[in-house]
Amino acid sequence: MMQDFTLLGVSRGTCYSPNHIGNDEAIFREVVAVLKEQGYEVSTCTEKEVVKEQRTADVIFTMARAKSTLTYLQELELKGALVINSTFGIHNCVRKPMTELLLAASIPHPPTWIYAIEDVDLSEIVYPCWFKRGDSHALIKEDVSYIRNTDEAQDLLLHFKKRGIDSVVINQHMEGDLVKFYGVQETGYFYWFYPSIRNHSKFGWEEINGIAKEFAFSSEELHRQCDLAADVLSVPIYGGDCVVRPDGSLSIIDFNDWPSFARCREEAGRYIAQCIQQRVSKKYSRNKIAAALKV
Repeated sequence: MMQDFTLLGVSRGTCYSPNHIGNDEAIFREVVAVLKEQGYEVSTCTEKEVVKEQRTADVIFTMARAKSTLTYLQELELKGALVINSTFGIHNCVRKPMTELLLAASIPHPPTWIYAIEDVDLSEIVYPCWFKRGDSHALIKEDVSYIRNTDEAQDLLLHFKKRGIDSVVINQHMEGDLVKFYGVQETGYFYWFYPSIRNHSKFGWEEINGIAKEFAFSSEELHRQCDLAADVLSVPIYGGDCVVRPDGSLSIIDFNDWPSFARCREEAGRYIAQCIQQRVSKKYSRNKIAAALKV
């Protein structure tokens, strides 16, 4: 295959894959393998290496999460590199901006309060609820905590303050079935499952809602809402969690840029590669048209 662009894959740092290091590495390797199988020349590096070595490419697909890596990749993106998922989208998936964007777009979501740590008003909180650090993805179990009363809330806020966390997102707890989902925009690919039934967990949070009762709901509506959320956040390769209430209504409680796709890795890898190819084709078709117009 003649390839008129350079293609670089940047893997995720292990500290950003709590209890899922192997799964995150595996989906990254799967996508690289599919692209190479289809004739693409692909180079890869870690997110530390891309900054240290000042690596560049025309097209970069990345699972990076470190602020220094995203800052560097965003500079390349602003200079014209195609980055998938966009660094702007990855930033959008940090808890506080993610929640604000989803609420503003009327994506189904639990009742929510967002505070600077110093300004939390515990008198407004309805228990039980979930306290989630607002400045990052979850790195340790305490970053997303189930809170049953004011004493637990005060203890966790003190823990956040000691760690330098400056904001907190508080979601009202939703009773119902926990559903995990994965999707790849513009390919039609969407996969969901009950983590309690499939014994899938990162920190054990799934135990709070218990074994799924399998309440009836529209998987088409879940897919539609997730694709809308992906549009709002600018992350075509996505995953997350949703609670299905007994009446079938939905509440999206988490949304992530490029998750592990652990339960559907081989199939998802091909769709992720397809997404990358489609975006490359669009970019270079536009470039050719622009070049022709200048002649």
